Amino acid sequence: MPPVTVVLFCLVSAVVSGLVVGFIAFKMGISHRKKVAEAEIISAETEAARIRANAEKEAAAKKREAVVEAKDEIHKLRTDADRDIKDRRNEVSRQERRVVQKEESLDRKMDNLEKKEEKLNEKLRLADEKLEEAEIIKRSQIDNLERISGLTAEEAKNQLLASLEDDLAYEKSQRILNYEQQIKNECDEKARELISLAISRCAAEHVSEATVSVVPLPNDEMKGRIIGREGRNIRAIETLTGVDLIIDDTPEAITLSCFDPVRRELARQTLERLIADGRIHPTRIEETVEKVRRDMDQKMKQEGERAILETNVHGVHYEIVKLLGRLTYRTSYSQNVLQHSIEVAHLAGMMASELGVDAATARRAGLLHDIGKALNHEIEGSHVEIGVDVCRKFKESAAVLHAIEAHHNDVEPKTVIACLVQAADAISAARPAARRENLESFIKRLEKLEEIANSFEGVEKSYAIQAGREIRIIIKPEVVKDDRMVLVAREIVKKIENELNYPGQIKVNLIRESRAVDFAK
Repeated sequence: MPPVTVVLFCLVSAVVSGLVVGFIAFKMGISHRKKVAEAEIISAETEAARIRANAEKEAAAKKREAVVEAKDEIHKLRTDADRDIKDRRNEVSRQERRVVQKEESLDRKMDNLEKKEEKLNEKLRLADEKLEEAEIIKRSQIDNLERISGLTAEEAKNQLLASLEDDLAYEKSQRILNYEQQIKNECDEKARELISLAISRCAAEHVSEATVSVVPLPNDEMKGRIIGREGRNIRAIETLTGVDLIIDDTPEAITLSCFDPVRRELARQTLERLIADGRIHPTRIEETVEKVRRDMDQKMKQEGERAILETNVHGVHYEIVKLLGRLTYRTSYSQNVLQHSIEVAHLAGMMASELGVDAATARRAGLLHDIGKALNHEIEGSHVEIGVDVCRKFKESAAVLHAIEAHHNDVEPKTVIACLVQAADAISAARPAARRENLESFIKRLEKLEEIANSFEGVEKSYAIQAGREIRIIIKPEVVKDDRMVLVAREIVKKIENELNYPGQIKVNLIRESRAVDFAK
């Protein structure tokens, strides 16, 4: 055989032998493992049987214990239920007994109420009988009283009411007098303090000024030059300025007459410049008038701006500034209106600061309160109406408009600022030498004051004294009793306030005097 075949044969024989030996060994291992597994199974079954037997014993024991415990719990629950039922039955029985007792008590009370009601009805019947008897007695007594007094019940009632009314009138007048005096003392003290403080802090000038209406001349020859040939110069001056020139026998003086103070000032300055220049003819007059008008416009603007800065009022329309400047040449009872307006603004602002009111609005209203006087020669109406219209046109506030409208009591003051402007206006006008009234208007006011006082019933005579700041009234004692004196004084004061315009305040003094006169013979 070839060697390769022999080798292959040997290899195959070895492999086959190995496989046979392995198979035999495998079979022997399996047989051994089977025996071991069977032994373990038998042992496990034996152990399981033992455990099952023990478990059954324990379960039977626990079952017996559970049954015993359940029986004990049932017994306990039954006992508790019986006790609760017993308690509830006892409570129900107690409630039933209380209800029965209450019913019995209510029955007794109802019986008592019925008895009391019967007694009350009896008493009401007796009371009605007594009232009827009392009414009969009252009527008989009233008849006796009326027969004795000679007055009916209605007449006696009216007499009693009249007596009571007199007593109440006296008591009312006394109370009014006391309250008025108390309020007046407190208000006067506070007002004096505020006004004195404001006046002490106000540095505005208050000396009266007068608008010059007479132009002095260097000599009488100047009169002829001013008149000119056939009066052409004087006609030119009067036409251009709107002022009447009065040339009379007054030596070295020419009088200017015009209702508008601005025009009068324009004519005065024109004449002074023409006299100083010496050249007087229509052309020169026209040039001088135009130049003076421009200078006056510039001065009025500057004066208006000065017033605005001095009073610390901002945001004023430029047209109002120009109108304020016009007040430089306007006087009221010889008091310069612009200086008066500045002073009123200072006083109103200081008093407003002390009272905690808007001082800026108070100063603004005080400065503009007489703005209508700059136009009242050109527009129909009072300076109050004109001032309100002008300020409304230039969008001034409602507070300022009301203060302007109320500063002469054209309307009732409704704000503190309006009252302050009214008071400041009176203070400024009442300063020494601030104003000079003409005699005619002064006498008319005194006559009107006495006329108002004499219009009241019971007034015998009246006398206006102290330049119209006090009026003394003689009362007829048989007409006006003492208890009505305060009421009559109040009525006279109200009528004076409603019908008369006056600066400051007027003291109304009533005098009632009873005299008995006889003669020994």
